[in-house]
Amino acid sequence: MKLLVRILLSTIAVLVADLLLSGVNAPDLKTGLLVAVVLGLLNAFVRPLLILLTLPVTVVTLGLFLLVINAGMVLLAARIVPGFTVNGFWWALAFSVVMWAVQSALLAIDGGERKEQ
Repeated sequence: MKLLVRILLSTIAVLVADLLLSGVNAPDLKTGLLVAVVLGLLNAFVRPLLILLTLPVTVVTLGLFLLVINAGMVLLAARIVPGFTVNGFWWALAFSVVMWAVQSALLAIDGGERKEQ
């Protein structure tokens, strides 16, 4: 159940980022849902490998290179998901920042992680 809530929150974040950024286009709910799922899978499987491979650069840049990795994940998702377009690296970077902010706000409203007793 938690996974479905996370996917739904990510879908909302994708659609809000689409509304706020003119360089990003996710035309409908189906595309937004597919982008959320693909980004979730990329972040689960590809991102850890990229972080490990770029660890020296990440340390030298004090973690700022992680923003580049996030933008790369968004650009990769744009290549995978039909109908989802991003007009370049800077729009992908802005998309990842907006998506992070919206997801954080939605998780704060939802209550985030709760301990079940």
